[in-house]
Amino acid sequence: MSDLEYVTDETFEEEVLNAENPVLIDFTAAWCGPCKMLAPVITELAQEWEGKVKVRKFDVDKNKEMPQKFGIMGVPTLMLFKDGEISERVTGFKPKKQLKKKFTPHLE
Repeated sequence: MSDLEYVTDETFEEEVLNAENPVLIDFTAAWCGPCKMLAPVITELAQEWEGKVKVRKFDVDKNKEMPQKFGIMGVPTLMLFKDGEISERVTGFKPKKQLKKKFTPHLE
């Protein structure tokens, strides 16, 4: 898995809120330096969690509704949704080890 799929305002409900498995959303922007640093980490997590967690990206510049709905004030922001609810939220760049520590308890 190289490039992660993007969800949009239009596909968010079906892809994320109605998903059977947990979904990790990377709220990102093309101009964001920390987002670019985080991208390979997110891809690694997607590979490691394949079959357990759906990992997607969300472009905050192209879609305004969901960032506003969920109070996204900065990017990158990672949100883990489980059964349509936010289980965990992390804003800013964090190393892979810290991200795994934050999100893994919600996956078991």
